[in-house]
Parts: sequence; C-alpha cells; structure tokens
Amino acid sequence: MKRRTLRESSGPRQVWLAVAVVAVAIAAGCERPPAVYHITGPTMGTTFSVKVVPKADDQEGASEHIARVVKQELDLVNALMSTYQDDSELSRFNQWASREPFALSEETFRVLQLAHSISAATNGAFDVTVGPLVNAWGFGPEGYALEPPSPEELEALHQRVGFNKIELDETHRAARKLQPDVYADLSAIAKGFGVDRVYEALRDLGYENLMVEVGGEVRASGNNDRGTPWQIAIEKPVSEERVIERIVPLDGVALATSGDYRNYVEQDGARMSHIIDPRTNRPIAHKLAAASVIHEECAVADGYATAMMVLGAEEGYEVAVREGLAVLFIVRADDGTFTEMATPAFEELFGAASPQAPQRGV
Repeated sequence: MKRRTLRESSGPRQVWLAVAVVAVAIAAGCERPPAVYHITGPTMGTTFSVKVVPKADDQEGASEHIARVVKQELDLVNALMSTYQDDSELSRFNQWASREPFALSEETFRVLQLAHSISAATNGAFDVTVGPLVNAWGFGPEGYALEPPSPEELEALHQRVGFNKIELDETHRAARKLQPDVYADLSAIAKGFGVDRVYEALRDLGYENLMVEVGGEVRASGNNDRGTPWQIAIEKPVSEERVIERIVPLDGVALATSGDYRNYVEQDGARMSHIIDPRTNRPIAHKLAAASVIHEECAVADGYATAMMVLGAEEGYEVAVREGLAVLFIVRADDGTFTEMATPAFEELFGAASPQAPQRGV
C-alpha cells in the first residue's frame, strides 16, 4: 500500500493573529474604552478575528454587544452552509434526492448565485459541485483517504460534477438539481460570505474602522487603532514557516488568498493539493503556488481566489484581466524560488514591486 503523508491546516493566512476565544471588554470602573475591541474564536472549522476601533459615544458593554453580533452572524452562516453538520440547510439540500425545487434561505441562495456567476466567468474552474471529487481525494468531511481514487472511480464521480447541474430560480428563491445525486460544497466561498456578513453588521452599528478575518479571508475599512490603514500580510507560499511576501493596506475592500501550501498530501515524494480541478478530476498540478484577490465583496474574492488556483497562472491571468480583477499570482519555480505576476488592477492599487515587509501584519 502506498503511504501518503497528510499536511493540513485551516487554510492560508493573510493576517498574523493569536487565536483565543476572547472578547476584549471594558473593565468594570474603567472610564475609557480600550484602543480596539478584539474578538476571536473558532468558526466553520477554522478561526476568526475581528478588530473594531471604538466610537466616541460607545457605552459600557459595547464590546460584549459586538461579540454577540459577530457570533450571531458567523453561527448563521455555519448553520446554513456547513457540510459537516447534517442538519445544515446545505446538508439537507445535498440529501434532497429529488429533481423538485428546494426552497432556500436568502443567504444560501445568494451564495449559490455568486458561485454560479464565478463558475460562468471561469468556464467551470470554480464549481461548488466538485465535492464528490474532493471527498474521494481525502480532503472533504468524509475524512482522509489512504489510497487515491482509481480512474474508474473518478470518471463515475465526474458524472455528478458540473455547476450547471443546479438550476436557480430567483423568483421562488429555490434550487433544483438536474440529477438527484448532485452534491454542493460552499466551503470555497462561505468563509468570505461570513466575513461580509460580520463586516456589514458592524458597519450597520456605526463602526467605520474595523477589520474582519475568517480563515485568512479579510475585509477592512477605515484605520486601525494607530490611525493608519489596516496592513494585511500576504504570505509567501511556503509550508515550513510563516514568511510575509508583501503587505497591502485595505480600506473598503476584501482580500482572499488560495494556495497549495497549507493543505496537501505527499505521495511518493510528490505534492497533491487539496484544490481539485473539476475539469480533470484531479488535484491541480501546475506552478501557481498562491493567488490573492482583492474585491469589494469578500465572498467574490474568496471564490475567485480558488478559481485562479484551478486555472493556473497563465489562464488565470487572462481571465482576471478580462474580468477586471485585482489579483496577485505567486508562481513557484523549479528551484523553489517564487516570482510575482500582478494584474493591471492589482498594480494600480498596490504597485508591481514587492515592498520590504515587516514581520507582523495588521
């Protein structure tokens, strides 16, 4: 039996943050709020970190209220879109062995709409129905696979894959499977949607200076507690240590990164990424190590980051330019070094050259 070594984590990180379940609250008897409210904890199989600069008129208990709002929004997304919870809305849809329409919540329907638009723009490189192939390769909720699937197994599973096998009815807010065994997995876009939900909820509370991160996907606005723009680190795609590739300031936009360096298996000395190309049924096998996407919506950035990784540097660059996306591609050379490819939209925002970066982000 071939031996495979599993390397996994919650995903690539753009921010360097200590993980602990804590809400920084105003201490009893303290007249001034803290410089920043910092709420962190687990969610969606990964972690989140939210930083909010207080308002001048904040009252005692503001941090606890922020923590409740953050938890409420993230719990909602998890309850709707988790593939690990049998009673989530998405799991119930996956168990729906019928071609009849399945009524969906506004949130899940919105995410499926975004996913469909990204799939169409990338000619199917992004595909939420790729779950059966992801599971077969040992990267899904069904757990680790000791042996890779056979060509026959992959071909059979491929018959269940294709984003057009789910039809969306906007009038009735419902989804219909064209074949009953279609399985949807929103993990490549749901974290970004969770970021958006928290971000918008906090903005609705009147907070203008904030940063929201879930599983490495980030959206920020205004300034940090030092009065400067939020500085977010894009990692160099190496698995042995945390090294910063470059720092980018975020204000009113989101950043999502996808890469092959945190979640993969090794078989006979070869690396196999957790990112599966739905067009080939196999893990990606090109030189693109990471892709970082900037967009106003984190869910969109999240989905496109995965799509870029599936497409590879050359095809991904063409699609990104055509769609007007701000994307930084980090390409691995045979000698282990890396080169950057930035789209014109990314260069317009941040420049083409990598600046000297400090060793801490945010």
